[in-house]
Amino acid sequence: MVAVATAAVAAAALVAPNTAAATPTKSPVATGYGGVVASVDPDASAAGIEVLRRGGNAVDAAVATAAALGVTEPYSAGIGGGGYFVYYDADTHEVSTLDGRETAPKSADDKLFVENGKPLPFAEAVTSGLSVGTPGTPATWQSALDRWGSIDLDEALRPAERIASNGFVVDSTFRQQTADNAERFSAFPATRALFMPGGQPPAVGTVMRNPDLARTYQLLGREGVEALYRGDLAKDIVSTVRHPPVDPASTRVVRPGKLSTEDLRAYHTIRRDPTHVRYRGLDVYGMAPSSSGGTTVGESLNILEDTDIKHASQTQYLHHFLESSRLAFADRNRWVGDPAVNSVPTRQLLSQRFADSRACLISDSKALTSPVAPGDPRDPEDCADTGTAAPTPYEGENTTNLTVADRWGNIVEYTLTIEQTGGSGIVVPGRGFLLNNELTDFSFSPVTPGVPDPNLPGPGKRPRSSISPTIVLRDGQPWFATGSPGGATIITTVLQVLTERIDRGLPLVRAIAAPRASQRNGAAADAEPAFLAAPEAAQLRALGQKFATSAEIGAATGVERLPDGRWQAAAETTRRGGGSAMVVRAG
Repeated sequence: MVAVATAAVAAAALVAPNTAAATPTKSPVATGYGGVVASVDPDASAAGIEVLRRGGNAVDAAVATAAALGVTEPYSAGIGGGGYFVYYDADTHEVSTLDGRETAPKSADDKLFVENGKPLPFAEAVTSGLSVGTPGTPATWQSALDRWGSIDLDEALRPAERIASNGFVVDSTFRQQTADNAERFSAFPATRALFMPGGQPPAVGTVMRNPDLARTYQLLGREGVEALYRGDLAKDIVSTVRHPPVDPASTRVVRPGKLSTEDLRAYHTIRRDPTHVRYRGLDVYGMAPSSSGGTTVGESLNILEDTDIKHASQTQYLHHFLESSRLAFADRNRWVGDPAVNSVPTRQLLSQRFADSRACLISDSKALTSPVAPGDPRDPEDCADTGTAAPTPYEGENTTNLTVADRWGNIVEYTLTIEQTGGSGIVVPGRGFLLNNELTDFSFSPVTPGVPDPNLPGPGKRPRSSISPTIVLRDGQPWFATGSPGGATIITTVLQVLTERIDRGLPLVRAIAAPRASQRNGAAADAEPAFLAAPEAAQLRALGQKFATSAEIGAATGVERLPDGRWQAAAETTRRGGGSAMVVRAG
């Protein structure tokens, strides 16, 4: 039986500021030796650095950082979600990946989000048990530690457990995200008690504690992740999904889901071959389907391969950047889904021959008009498209990303998520974490009638993702790694960071900070105010590029190996209040 949150729990959630450890200093760049961590949050980065200082490796530190983000950034990540983990092994010089994506219940079919012959409104689907997939994050942590780690899960979780017990200082981003979710959080007593003690978002500067999550981490450390997939915790998750604990006074309609204990028991991560393309003589590795990140970033780079954007004007560089992603998204929407269910032409999507057949559609003097139709990677024809254009469905944007490197040269690029800001909005009572709404990443109905859609729901299926953790090798050695949150804008954010660093020569922290635009085969590209304020924006409009204002796109992190052997970690300078880069030993 799921326990009901009490007033005592609510009172324990907010404590005086002096009872928590001081928040570490936040800096967007750190350089030195012994290993580095970059994330959006200083407490989380400090947790990873603590593990590195104790002799842990990059995988150990990545799990510790991710667990801490589950405390301090619970609306973006946590054990109720999933993600994708990319690892460079300094001993073998190989890149490996783990697919920890959530899965649909075995009972799901392609009408999961259809009622009375019509797709549900997105807002109603998000805040429901229907949207909750089987969490993959705990299994990802265990799989990564088993394969490449040097400590056990209990030790990796201790810094996060301490943060959950002692509390963290609320910043303006956390308060605003709480306020943005206040209406739907209020419908669930456990969510309201945890995140809005007293019925209001916590004030900036107060300290949030999460004793329930601390106890959950203790349980996982003591019994392993099987406690979540098979034990009483599994029963609590299933009960919460199938019988959403809605306040009787609430008027919100919250549909139940069909997740079962059998779904949880059956869950497993998948070790996949990474995607790989050669770009400017570099080896670029990413995440293969079920994520579309590696194929879409890779195809975009291949489209740009024969264009000299290094010496081009800033306007021409940005024009070709936008056009390459426009075309790659057209192909992504048509061809990429869960490879266990759909025949995804991954190799063909990443072939230079296919990219060249798409690149010839790009003109220096005129933008394409979206939506453009996809090409056929199985039988590419120069400057040809095929069939009907498929628009890009909405994806929740509040994922989180972290990057870690250790003193031995191992690297982890890890993006994890609960999808929407606040996920489903449903806290598992007494357990201290939000459940995901990842199943809304499926197409609710075919995006183009009469055209096969590889991303419809199905039994045990993994919804298509845009998560794009990426590692770049130069001459077989690591150069830099990067990733970002942002829903479908993840792909364009990573592509822009890659091209700003590789082609335009910006230092990594400046490549991350550069004003962003995101063209995803839409009528207009999303663009940040700083991008639109630049003189190139008017020149791009003269070429036919169209823009819609977006306050903020992505929140990237990265690490780079410098020529003198030092590591440099980089994070955002301003987005999401600025990120946190830390180093074991500055120098």
